Amino acid sequence: MISHRDRNAQRISALDERAEALHLKRDMGIADARAMHPSIDVVEADPEADRRLLEGLADWCDRYTPLVALDGADGLFLDVTGCTHLFGGERAMLDDILSRFFHQGFDVRAGLAATPGAAWAAARFCGDRIVVSGEEEALLAPLPLAALRIEPSTRTSLESVGLRTAGAVMAAPRAPLARRFGALLLLRLDQALGRLDEAVSPRLPVAPLSVERHLAEPVTLTEDIERLVG
Repeated sequence: MISHRDRNAQRISALDERAEALHLKRDMGIADARAMHPSIDVVEADPEADRRLLEGLADWCDRYTPLVALDGADGLFLDVTGCTHLFGGERAMLDDILSRFFHQGFDVRAGLAATPGAAWAAARFCGDRIVVSGEEEALLAPLPLAALRIEPSTRTSLESVGLRTAGAVMAAPRAPLARRFGALLLLRLDQALGRLDEAVSPRLPVAPLSVERHLAEPVTLTEDIERLVG
């Protein structure tokens, strides 16, 4: 397990499946965890080292697409538009990514969708799922509010009025939601559903590409130019 200091207490910030099987949870106090299981191993968090590792993984993912962005402290966005056919299709690409990470010693989850928001939700709440374009609403509906990438305080406020899933939010009138919970809630919802575009900003500049073709004679006719570039 990995711990972090929260005020005057050490708390769990990350844990593996074996720790979860012991009924330990994130944000639980280390003292409480040790009271339940005295022999657990705890390592102090090192955010800077984690950041360097994540950046290294992002660089490694350039093999799949030049459009790789960091997602917080523990995730990556890959814009693979126009790239999947180079790896045998969406499922083959996803399986290749997961397999290569696994053989490097990483336990990862991935999702592939037409929108970053839906892919994020699929990866973190469904696990290794490909969401067909147009099925974003069906994916999100049963998921908890955290799948919408909204602040914890907003989630708490929504739950206090009985809105506990993304589907419940989608079914509620939009105007009252915006007035009471802010515009970011509807923005995240619309981005995930594909109603609004959400660009992935790559962490590295994309190299410009160009192609040249030298001809023996000048080309002046439009038909000849179209034949050359067709």
